[in-house]
This record gives sequence, C-alpha cells and structure tokens, in this order.
Amino acid sequence: MIIRSNEGKKGKVIVIAGPTATGKTALAVELALQVGGEIVSADSMQIYRKMDIGTAKPTMEERQGIPHHMIDIVDPDEEYSVAQFKTDAEACIKDIIGRGKVPIVAGGTGLYINSLVYNINFSESTSDWDYRERLKNLAMEQGPETLHKMLEDIDPISARAIHPNNVKRVIRALEVYKTTGKPISSHKEVSREIPPPYDYKIFGLDLSRETLYSRIEKRVDKMMEMGLYEEVEGLLNEGYSPNLVSLQGIGYKEIISAIKGECSLKTAVDNIKKGTRHLAKRQITWFKKTEGLKWINAEKTDIWAMIKILTDALNNQG
Repeated sequence: MIIRSNEGKKGKVIVIAGPTATGKTALAVELALQVGGEIVSADSMQIYRKMDIGTAKPTMEERQGIPHHMIDIVDPDEEYSVAQFKTDAEACIKDIIGRGKVPIVAGGTGLYINSLVYNINFSESTSDWDYRERLKNLAMEQGPETLHKMLEDIDPISARAIHPNNVKRVIRALEVYKTTGKPISSHKEVSREIPPPYDYKIFGLDLSRETLYSRIEKRVDKMMEMGLYEEVEGLLNEGYSPNLVSLQGIGYKEIISAIKGECSLKTAVDNIKKGTRHLAKRQITWFKKTEGLKWINAEKTDIWAMIKILTDALNNQG
C-alpha cells in the first residue's frame, strides 16, 4: 500500500521518537516498506562517518534497501549544529515528498526533532567564535556547572531545559544571549509562531523501565562483540583527538578511558550501560514535554498494530 504524503495542503511526515533501544529504527524500516517511505535520521551521533557501532547505526542489512538520510554526513572532527540539521533535514523531506514518497523521521535527539516539528529557527549569524572558545576553556578549568550557573542567571527557562553536562548547548545559549541581547528561549518562542511547512504526526515508543534497561544491557554487550573497542581505537589511531565533541558521546569516551588505562574495560562497559540508562531517562523526560506526541506502548503493541496506528495517521484516521 503506497500512501501519497503530498496530498492535501501540507505534506505529511511521520515522526518516530522515544528513548534509545526502543526499536525506533526497526519500526521505521517496516513502515517505510509498507507505505513507500524513506527515513530521515534524527540522531546527533549517527551523523558522523566512521562511528558506526557505538552510535547503533543501522547496518545495510537492517535498512532492507530503504534509503536513510542524515547518516554519515560529517567527519568526526567537523562541527555540526542543530541549525544545519534543520536546514538539511527539511531539504531531505522536501525531496522525498517531491518524489511521491513518505518521509519518516526517526531518532532520539529531542532538539533535532523539536527544530522540525516546532519550526524552531536557530540563526547562524549569531556566532562569536572567540567567546565560544573562552567558554570552552572556562568549562575545562572550572567545570560545566560554572557555565550552567551563568545560563541560569540570564535564561532560567533554557537552563531548566539543558542538562549542565551538555556543555555544547549551554555555550550556544550563552553565545546567543551575548550576541543578540535576548535569551535563546525567546528566539525559539518567536520562531515557533510560524507554523512548520509540513504536517508532522509525532509518535513515541514507550517501554517499561525494566524492559528498556534490559535492552540497553544487551545492546551494549552486542556493541562490544561487534568491535566497539576496535572502532574507538581505530579513530584514535587515525589521529582524531579524544577531546572532540563526537568522541565525548556515550560509548566512545568510556572506551577511550579504558584505552588510556584510566579504568578497566569491564568498568568502561559498565559505565557505558549506566550512561545509556541516564540518557534514556533524559530522553523520556524530554519527549513527555513534546506537544502533540502520542505514546505507543511498544511492549503491548505488536509491530503490525503499530504500523496500523501510523498509517491511520497518514490517512487522517488517527
């Protein structure tokens, strides 16, 4: 059954969100097979080339011939912003709809998804590289909490939404305030007044904590079997700095610690599992605040029932 997503005033886009390890990719691929769709990844780690295992990037076999966009688009040492993601992802969506296919956005990076569904615009003209570098140095010298306290003083709304350890986003919020005189939260509110160009139907996959944590444990063990240690070692041997933003991702920084001899490999693996559990908690909290998101219990709903829910949404029946 092919569903034409460009019927009506706005092209329809299915968004499959939720925490890591809930089966978003598998569902997105099956939906794409059923409705003539293509997948647009909304994962801030899968954008990097050469980083496949630790980012849980779908293999060619798992993709089942379905085109995947926004994967492998930058090298590990390249900077990439949410503003760039929004521009690039919307270009992909426009192209997919233009070819009569159904765009399916799938991923767990809440800021990426919000930039699309809320039509949040992030001005690239408000960059101050010197200030950004000073803030990076301050974070290294005094800890990320220092920057977060600075943000709390000028923009408490954003400070509540951004985790203190997410130094990159904290720096961006401080930079926007310095260059525009207004908090980044106010810029977002203004941009949200303009409706998005597409009709986004947003769904979140939900699992019990027990099941979710069990899946995370198994996924990390599988990553190690697939060669995560060797993947990280290879990146370092190629000359990539362990201080890169990309290599601060969960799974990479822990293995780097083991390679440096700062901890045992077992401790590193345990820390990956712990960090992934904490990530999942933050993702759940984020998506619970996403307006219009409909949760699907992925434990009690089989994949074909989920496909029906999603296809009904495309046909304006759900």
